[in-house]
Amino acid sequence: MGSMIDVKRPDGGTCKGYLAEAGPGKPGGKPGIVVIQEWWGLNDQIKGVADRFAAAGYNALAPDLYKGRVTQKPDEANHMMSGLDFVGASDQDIAAMVKHLAGTSRKVGVMGYCMGGALTIAAAARGGGIACGVPFYGIPPTQLADPAKIKIPIQGHFANQDDWCTPQLVDDFEKAMTGAGNKAEVYRYDAAHAFANERSPAYNADCARKAWERMMAFLGANL
Repeated sequence: MGSMIDVKRPDGGTCKGYLAEAGPGKPGGKPGIVVIQEWWGLNDQIKGVADRFAAAGYNALAPDLYKGRVTQKPDEANHMMSGLDFVGASDQDIAAMVKHLAGTSRKVGVMGYCMGGALTIAAAARGGGIACGVPFYGIPPTQLADPAKIKIPIQGHFANQDDWCTPQLVDDFEKAMTGAGNKAEVYRYDAAHAFANERSPAYNADCARKAWERMMAFLGANL
């Protein structure tokens, strides 16, 4: 089990995050991973993902982008996501988490689900110090993150039945990255949005297992 910590942002402010550390080992010897929330907030499910990473040998840190707010209601989640400063989330909060983990980890990756998937791509395009990124069913608008500016390895996991992060958006994202010379690993699953969230009605155990195994192999190769 992890705990909440305060992390200093580049602008001098602070952001809270849920830190789940890997077991004993050489200082700086463990890989680090920033885990970015869905639109529900930093809830127990996302904390559980961080704990799962820690059990697998990663120092995991999940930023609290909603400043303590969590919901189970889609309308409220949409309202909170719509009110989020995505530039600030990427360039300040997530950047702070990356820098914090860099102090205790050999390399740092970023991953996230839904809104967190979009912010994973934004962080990869806008930030530094990130070794690789793994977005799940989320792609930001190009004005926030130009795929052509991503220079790090990316592995994406997307749903074929998704009316938010649509298959067309996925195709466009993949083409933009490939056109810029960065061949991303892109996996498409015959499942619905949120298929990897075990607490969602859309959860697909087989697809979630395959995605996790692919992600762990990718992270192992890049971190």
